[in-house]
Amino acid sequence: MDKIWLKNYPPGIPAVVDLNEFSSLKDVLEHSCRRFGALPAYSNMGSSISYAQLDQASRDFAAYLQQTVGLKRGARVAIMMPNLLQYPVALFGVLRAGLVVVNVNPQYTPSELEHQLKDSGAAAIVVLENFAHTVQEVLDRNPGLTLTVVTTEVGDMLPVLKEVLTNVVVKYVKKMVPGWKIAGATEFNAALRAGHGLRLDEVPLTHGDTAFLQYTGGTTGVAKGTVLSHGNLVANLQQLGAWIAHDLDEGKEVFVCPLPLYHVFALTSSLMFMKIGAHAILVTDPRNMEAFLHDLRKYPFTAMIGVNTLYRGLLDAPGFDDVDMRSFKLASAGGMAVQRVVAERWAKATGVPLIEGYGLTETSPVVISNPLDIEQWTGTIGVPIPSTEAAILNDDGGEVVLGEVGEICVRGPQVMVGYWNRPDETERAFTADGWFRTGDLGTMDERGYFRITDRKKDMIIVSGFKVFPNQIEDVVALHPGVAEVGAIGVADERSGEAVKIVVVRKDPALTEQALLEHCRQHLTGYKIPKIVEFRTEPLPKSNLGKILRRQLRDAAVAPPAPSPGARSSPGVPAA
Repeated sequence: MDKIWLKNYPPGIPAVVDLNEFSSLKDVLEHSCRRFGALPAYSNMGSSISYAQLDQASRDFAAYLQQTVGLKRGARVAIMMPNLLQYPVALFGVLRAGLVVVNVNPQYTPSELEHQLKDSGAAAIVVLENFAHTVQEVLDRNPGLTLTVVTTEVGDMLPVLKEVLTNVVVKYVKKMVPGWKIAGATEFNAALRAGHGLRLDEVPLTHGDTAFLQYTGGTTGVAKGTVLSHGNLVANLQQLGAWIAHDLDEGKEVFVCPLPLYHVFALTSSLMFMKIGAHAILVTDPRNMEAFLHDLRKYPFTAMIGVNTLYRGLLDAPGFDDVDMRSFKLASAGGMAVQRVVAERWAKATGVPLIEGYGLTETSPVVISNPLDIEQWTGTIGVPIPSTEAAILNDDGGEVVLGEVGEICVRGPQVMVGYWNRPDETERAFTADGWFRTGDLGTMDERGYFRITDRKKDMIIVSGFKVFPNQIEDVVALHPGVAEVGAIGVADERSGEAVKIVVVRKDPALTEQALLEHCRQHLTGYKIPKIVEFRTEPLPKSNLGKILRRQLRDAAVAPPAPSPGARSSPGVPAA
């Protein structure tokens, strides 16, 4: 295939990267700790740990897992907590011990957690005490499940006085810790103290060793474990490093991470910034805008990651205008489509464009990105990053005509090994010649820039015409009276499917008629929503902030007869 995107790379960006500079993520960590030991590595709740402290603490935890718990190379260890200083310590401790990280969403129900623990075969779990009751429930109903449990409190890695005060407030004042009782559970700080006096057996790791079982969201069924190797992650760190090398300085960047580290977008981003010695600001709860803005005012941040909903939330937050943006130079957006209105407002408010990229859990995650030198939102997800191929294929695996819609498929060293214990699912995910099927529909233009139209499974067919929910949502979100919107297809006797939008108002006075009139100005007739549902509660979202259309579909009722205001325009198929 012709890699037409290479001629549109910014100057200095290589077509391929050195995949052999590091043999594992353990090598990347140790390299950074040697180079940047005295510099702050992570900050959270106003306290920091240096690279040297991260090195020591993760070493101690690794020794504890090896010598006290007795875990052997390749054993799986689950981590179940939000962004706290304990997270990178546990993460790197597991990897340095030659073990495999199983990231767990702390908001999981007992059933979801039970599935993930059983499916992964996890031998141990590190869990924030706030969620220990969920672990207890799983253990109570599975008496044969053998699991070493390490619990931690919110303030465990803060200075002593702050640690005590924080833990008292969380447990007894805010009452955020439901009662729990797990026999034999060990406190995180006790594990670190125990490991401090123990030997750490060095485990030589290679690109072929598994680093993570990263579970997909499970929004279309039972969650699958994606096997990501050290080679997959090292490749993506090298690729991302090459993509941004001319814009960031080693040992000088301040990276704001408001997305949860258990999600692959935040995970890989944080690893990439760790590789260059950045100071990462971990935001525990980005929904707490007051605390989030406090962090943004406190630190002279230079880079941030986020999703569309998070950037919009910041723009709407009182006090965001007071944040000092003089050091800010990189805003990366992924995880969901960026809406034009959000991108344009962000660039105007900060002077920094949103750099939209694209990836999946199965691709470690980044495969496509906009260049950093764009001056404004492009409406595309960009071009394939170094050492990556991408193509638009039809259902038979053949390339479509340039500009036509097909499935985005990718190849590269960051693409997963496969799905854990699911060879049939793994086989279905790839074409015969090795292309990974993303499940996303899109196009490629003559410059090699890719554009997503929508998820294959979310596409709506109205009287035989394809309607992409992303486009509908983008148009509806342009209305100043709209706070949130989700577009779905619902059954319709006349057209097979019809477009329904579920809207949370920003302006309480917004009417259905005003919204439909707005849609008529921007959409052809068959794309105009037939049903408008207003809700007062926020729309259901994933842990990353992506609106869960499946839940909207599940809650949808049979559509009523169309109102006169929702009729199609003359000359187009009836909706």
